[in-house]
Amino acid sequence: MGVTVSDAVLEKTGTEGEPTLQAEGARTAGEVVSTDEAFELLSNRRRRYTLHHLKQSGPRVQLGDLSEHIAAWENGTTVEEISANERKRVYTSLQSHHLPKMAERGIIEYDSRAGVIELTDQGDELDVYLEVVAGRDIPWSQYYLGLSAVNATIVAAVAVGVWPLSLLSDIAWAAFIVTTVLVSAIAHVYRDSSMQLGTNEKPPELRDT
Repeated sequence: MGVTVSDAVLEKTGTEGEPTLQAEGARTAGEVVSTDEAFELLSNRRRRYTLHHLKQSGPRVQLGDLSEHIAAWENGTTVEEISANERKRVYTSLQSHHLPKMAERGIIEYDSRAGVIELTDQGDELDVYLEVVAGRDIPWSQYYLGLSAVNATIVAAVAVGVWPLSLLSDIAWAAFIVTTVLVSAIAHVYRDSSMQLGTNEKPPELRDT
């Protein structure tokens, strides 16, 4: 449940001396965000974009700067070209709902008076990967299932001496199968790294736009 600024309490002083507001009932240092809470938080696009921007540009950002970047991403444009209304809608939504909710879960520290958001250690340690599958693409799980089926068929065919597979040695086919798995794994690791929040300038779901 989200909280408003009036529900916040003064908890500690930031590194530069300004007061830092956290939502009442926020987690203390060391408490772990559960899987369900992480999914709930990141089910909203603006909260995903917030975490991405903090990981990519932070860990400490101004609310105005964050609002401009999120508005630009949502409208498929640049920070320089967003309208005042587009920026204001995002600013108000973040200020009144999303940032207090993230602060309550211990992902960020939010000073509503100064308009400053800071990523906590807990938020920084939250590694998030998004598997974005386009209409003609397939998930990695299905890809590996298909690759396993193809390699199993090759092994069976080689075992019974099917021509022309029998022209190559067992060692050659073993090397081929290992290579297909290795290349696929390397491609998967690269893809995962590019789909992690905070890795690139744009959020992962906008990577190809």
